[in-house]
Amino acid sequence: MSKLTVYEDQDFNTPALVTEDSAKIADLLNEKGVRFEHWPTQSLSANAEQEEILAAYSADVSRLKNECGFTTADVVKLTPDNLQKDEFRKKFLAEHIHVEDEVRFFVEGQGLFFLNIDSKVYVVLCQKNDLISVPDGVTHWFDMGPKPSFTCIRLFTNPKGWVAEFTGSTIADQVPGWEQLMETAE
Repeated sequence: MSKLTVYEDQDFNTPALVTEDSAKIADLLNEKGVRFEHWPTQSLSANAEQEEILAAYSADVSRLKNECGFTTADVVKLTPDNLQKDEFRKKFLAEHIHVEDEVRFFVEGQGLFFLNIDSKVYVVLCQKNDLISVPDGVTHWFDMGPKPSFTCIRLFTNPKGWVAEFTGSTIADQVPGWEQLMETAE
C-alpha cells in the first residue's frame, strides 16, 4: 500500500504526518506540484519485457505524453540479484535535482522517493500501480533498499537531459531511510 510520511522543521525523529490514504497522498503532493496517480492493473505475462509492458500501459503513457510533452518511454527493471545493485542504490541516495521531470510508474515492486520541499521532507512509498512525477528542479533522492525489486515505466522529454545534479546537501543522511522506514512495513 502506498504511504506518505512528512517530516517538518528538521525534526526527523517524529513525523508530522503519516497516511496511507491514496487520495490524501495525491492531494498533498499535487499541492506541491508533484503528480501522484494510481493506474489500473494490466494483464502481463510472467516475464514481460519492455515492449509488452509499454503496450499494456499505452493508453496511460500516451495520455501523459500528450499532457506533459514527453517524447519517449522505456522500462527499467532491478532485481535483488543484480551485481550492481549497491552501486545503483548509492548513486541516488544523495540529494539531487534533474532538469526535466522524473516520472516513474511502478509496474511491480516498490521504492521510496524523498522530496525536500519548503522545509519539509515528503517520503513517498511508491508501489505497484503508483505513478509519481517529480518536477524538474525539486530536490529529492531515491532509496530502492538493499534488495531492490521493481519494474518501472519511465517517461522523458529528452533522455539526454535526465542526469542527476547533486546538491552537496547531507540532509539525506539525517532522514530515516529504507531500513528504518520499511522495517515495520515488511
